[in-house]
Amino acid sequence: MSPIIRNILAVIAGGIFGGVINGGLISLLGGMVELPTGVDPNNIEDIKNNIHLYSTTALLAPFAAHAIGTLSGAFMTARLAVSHHMILALFIGVLFLVGGFMMVQMIPNTPTWFKLLDLLGAYLPMAFIGGKIGMNSAKRRAAGLGV
Repeated sequence: MSPIIRNILAVIAGGIFGGVINGGLISLLGGMVELPTGVDPNNIEDIKNNIHLYSTTALLAPFAAHAIGTLSGAFMTARLAVSHHMILALFIGVLFLVGGFMMVQMIPNTPTWFKLLDLLGAYLPMAFIGGKIGMNSAKRRAAGLGV
């Protein structure tokens, strides 16, 4: 298979994998963190109207999901890619960052500290770390050392 096709498939796989991890963690952590009474976490309008009632813990849960989802997607991409591992991992970070900007636009009254933490900490830094881990894993695989 062409290296270009393999790299494209690596990006698609990493994006899907990271998105599934992100969504799964949002659901899992959302059930573990106490939300304000009467807020439906599946209703964006409900979140928007009540975000000022969210505790710090309730805001840190989506940050963790965004960071771990990005990290895992970038890792998967770098691990599967045949070349340009870090560039492709960072591309995943940019894709997830665009999603983060969209979320900030949908819920504009989110606390500033959370916006900064999420947009500056959850996407590109995590993609870089995931890319580094994925590159090391790919090198080990190429050298016949296993995972």
